Amino acid sequence: MIERRTTLIIGAGASAECGLPTGAKLKERISSLLNIQFEHGIRQKTGDYAICEALRVAVANAMPPGRDINPHLHAAWRIRDAMPQAISIDNFIDTHQGNSQLELCGKLAIVRAILDAERQSKIYFDPHGNKRALHFDSLGATWYTRFFQLLTENCTADQLEERFSRISLIIFNYDRCIEHFLYHALQNYYGISAEQAGNLINRLGIFHPYGKVGPLIWQNQGEPVDFGAETDARKLLKLASQIRTFTEGTDPTHSEVEEIRASVTGAQIVIFLGFAFHRLNLQLIWSDGFLHESPDGAKFFGTALGLSQNDCDEITNELANLSRAPIQRILIRNTLTCEKLFEEYWRSLSLARFRS
Repeated sequence: MIERRTTLIIGAGASAECGLPTGAKLKERISSLLNIQFEHGIRQKTGDYAICEALRVAVANAMPPGRDINPHLHAAWRIRDAMPQAISIDNFIDTHQGNSQLELCGKLAIVRAILDAERQSKIYFDPHGNKRALHFDSLGATWYTRFFQLLTENCTADQLEERFSRISLIIFNYDRCIEHFLYHALQNYYGISAEQAGNLINRLGIFHPYGKVGPLIWQNQGEPVDFGAETDARKLLKLASQIRTFTEGTDPTHSEVEEIRASVTGAQIVIFLGFAFHRLNLQLIWSDGFLHESPDGAKFFGTALGLSQNDCDEITNELANLSRAPIQRILIRNTLTCEKLFEEYWRSLSLARFRS
């Protein structure tokens, strides 16, 4: 069989299928976390306590050391007040490049919000609590299950490494949902060890252009953090340093932007899942120097739930211009969820192709 290279481009709408917030809900959560207010100027009554303590630690560790967190609080309130107007928290931070206080507050809130959301998601379980394993029966109507079925279709355990080597995931979210899911799904389905599952997932090309809330423990990368973990102030500061702005995400010296672009331009199948098609993110994926290797042979699929047909048409034209692919090979659907896209185009997306 001939295996095709496939790249998935994953946005907030995809993680929403397992219970994480979309961009709008994330903005609301960030506003709440950064609404740090004090009663009589002493006792904190609103906002997130861990973020407030992290700001104190950051100020104390600055050169020269300080104690006054008021400038940071004003930056936090600025984010809080602007979120209803912002396209996204990422876009707002990028608009205020160079404002280190605002950037720190925004990144701290992102980490806090995402870890909380992981903990409340459908794929969270407490290995030390009552629920000690992932319940796959609750994930049947999600793209996670459909994608896993696609990955494993007619594939034995000893063929997985080769198949995974042809798959790339570009994850514009800060969460680790797909990695966490695949790690446990592989063990459950194939009966392989945790180490084997981790090694297989490392064969996938996984990119987080804007960073993530730390590596999972089994990924053996840097300082790990459990899926949905609670964190103290010092850990929160370390994790916030791993979140990137748009400018940082497109800097080849500090990111994987060239590898990301190569994974898109070298793929025969490109799938957009829950991706809002913001122009900054499209600019990150493509540049003038990264045209598709074989645009006439590539095919693009994508969800655009909630977008108008006019916007879908505009997005289709933009993708055609960026990739140089024929417009009829770009299928952007505003009537499909991520899960339904896999159902609708199952045979078209199949990873295994028989020789003619």
